[in-house]
Amino acid sequence: MGLCSSWDGTISYSEFFDAARALSEKWKLSNSACPPWTWICCKKPFWVSLHEEQGYLSLENFYCCSISKEGSYHDQSQSFGEEPVDDAALDDPCAPEVHQYDFHIVYSASYRVPVLFFRGYHCDGQPLTVDDIEKGLPANALKTLKESKWTFMTREEHPYLNRPWYTLHACGTSEWMKLMFSDSSSTQHGAVVEQYLVSWLSVVGQVVGLQVPLEMLKSSNLKPPFSSD
Repeated sequence: MGLCSSWDGTISYSEFFDAARALSEKWKLSNSACPPWTWICCKKPFWVSLHEEQGYLSLENFYCCSISKEGSYHDQSQSFGEEPVDDAALDDPCAPEVHQYDFHIVYSASYRVPVLFFRGYHCDGQPLTVDDIEKGLPANALKTLKESKWTFMTREEHPYLNRPWYTLHACGTSEWMKLMFSDSSSTQHGAVVEQYLVSWLSVVGQVVGLQVPLEMLKSSNLKPPFSSD
């Protein structure tokens, strides 16, 4: 089936599951040095049919070096990964602080789009505040978070864990997802579903400093809804 011009930028839960599997596989191939995205199975809520597997994507124990005291941001390809920096680096007053993040991608039945939930910790295990998170972001990500009309950070109860997590609100997501694929060469609906979460994460990830490897985007020719420049 071709991509209909009236497509509103949303996906069904079954399409979310297919897109989640595609993202997990592409991430593993393109970003093998980092922790994988894994599918967490959960009890089915009332809005999921019996034949659908219920759950969400999880990327946990992800380490990030925040902005250093000189104000520079360390390249993500070197600062993100499974292992934190050594103790000597942590004792260096000029070294960037290491933050640990957990990211969850959850399907919103209300908006029919994915939603990013996340939490972060200092190296001593203390949770990050909003100010801590914003101070650790590169300038372009902070600018996007502050100025973009497409997304903003809130604190809400995680729909499966029933604990407060930070999240990027889903309002407007369907609009910019439709915009991203409006000029895409992927006219088949199946191809759009396969690339949906990868494309979505390439946008929301930059808001929290999480970059998607370019190799994961090579199969699509997308029009970004906004630029981080």
